[in-house]
Amino acid sequence: MTIHREGYQSIAIGTIIFFILNFIFFYFFSASLPILSGTLFFVTLGLLLFLISFFRIPNRTLTLDENAVVAPADGKVVVIEEVIDPEYFKEKRLQVSIFMSPANVHVNRNPISGEIVYNQYHQGKYLVAWHPKSSTENERHSVVIKKGTIEILVKQIAGALAKRIVNYLQVGQQVNQTAEMGFIKFGSRVDLLLPVGTKINVDLNQTVQGGVTVIATL
Repeated sequence: MTIHREGYQSIAIGTIIFFILNFIFFYFFSASLPILSGTLFFVTLGLLLFLISFFRIPNRTLTLDENAVVAPADGKVVVIEEVIDPEYFKEKRLQVSIFMSPANVHVNRNPISGEIVYNQYHQGKYLVAWHPKSSTENERHSVVIKKGTIEILVKQIAGALAKRIVNYLQVGQQVNQTAEMGFIKFGSRVDLLLPVGTKINVDLNQTVQGGVTVIATL
């Protein structure tokens, strides 16, 4: 397991706060309030370890298959339905949405290889990520990957806790399946918009792993 570069600053700040708080309580209150000092130490240590785990990149065998759409994120499948895409396609698409809790790995990966033909950031609200309107009203970053005649839209969506979406892609860039496309901090959602009729290989409420689980077959 390694730590994602997006976490270096946050972990450094968290570590500094951890040491400052515990030094102050140990120096001034450990004799008079030993239970409180001990409780503070274990609570803040737990929070620091959780922060570190949030930015983890676990060692995995990633799925490389030109006929597969792999999961762009860890989490739980919360939507499988046909929708009208108002942003890019302007027609029906098959939407698969993955909800990412704060405990999930938050690296986002390319579901297929291909060329980036669309890349757009949208300001918006911070509704809870499982809210039906979060796909169109929340802060989000959309990219479209084109492979031959197939185009897939991947939408990184901020949730109630997520305040920063990072996207590394640019229009015209050639990307590889399972390579990093971005990162979302602290709970969020990723939508896939697939051609209608695409064979879906997952079920509602199924837990998936980014870069590993095959969401659909092209």
